[in-house]
Amino acid sequence: MRLATLAVALTVGIACGDAPRGTAALERGAATGAAEVFGGLGTWIDVYDTGLYRTPSLVASRLAARGVRTAWIETANDRSKSDVVDPGGLGRLVDALHARGIRVVGWYLPGHDNHARDLRRARALLSFRTPAGGTFDGIAFDVESLRNKNVKQRTARALDLLTRLRAEAGEVPVAAITYPPRAFERHLSWWPAFPWTQIAARVDALVPMLYTGGGFKGYDATYGYVARSLRLLRAAVGTEIAVHAAGGVANRMTPDELRAFGDAVLDDGTVTGWSLYDLQTMTPAGWAAMARLGAALG
Repeated sequence: MRLATLAVALTVGIACGDAPRGTAALERGAATGAAEVFGGLGTWIDVYDTGLYRTPSLVASRLAARGVRTAWIETANDRSKSDVVDPGGLGRLVDALHARGIRVVGWYLPGHDNHARDLRRARALLSFRTPAGGTFDGIAFDVESLRNKNVKQRTARALDLLTRLRAEAGEVPVAAITYPPRAFERHLSWWPAFPWTQIAARVDALVPMLYTGGGFKGYDATYGYVARSLRLLRAAVGTEIAVHAAGGVANRMTPDELRAFGDAVLDDGTVTGWSLYDLQTMTPAGWAAMARLGAALG
């Protein structure tokens, strides 16, 4: 317990300031594949979808036929019993996706309540190997858990995690999955003073979770939420960092709402990647909306 307390104190000291801008820019430039890895059409697989691991070739063929460029696959969350859930099945799926030319981003959802565990599971993204010796093309951290009610400590731990993994990742591009800024306007107590600039200095891309399905009804409400979120995000982090817009949940969105998501992304004009959460809830209308974005954005 004393060691944990010391680690927290050190972490707070590390995280209170931004990473040096020159260093962040150098690291971002070194990760030359970031734009490709996080760009274009994506799809999402979480730890509750491991049934997909039973038919890796079929899944890869389906995604290739849809024009998916990147599969975002969750390796674990803070409640998982292991650092990587079903590593054998995951490895076979990654190999099948790579064989079809589809990039794979491994992502982890930290709880910020056990920093040692979060750091170990984050590092497992970098050490993971498939049966064919393959690795993830990129890694991402889902910075959303509110379980740790100490906001200052939560922020410090999130930033320390990103700082360490950005340094250890080398040429592997790193992304941060976040709430959209509009969510923090609507829920002031969730994460006061969310560290947008500090996070942006430590990663190669941001992935705002622009989820509206079930919560925002109709075209106007959906468009307004997505458009304002993207506008506020750029105001917070600038225009240099890549942004992948993740909408959803796919089967809770009407055709009008799907069109609104696409229109907001197109009108924003700065997004380089797009997707709907998640693969298991995708509908024909959802795939059609993503194809429309692809046709417009390339």
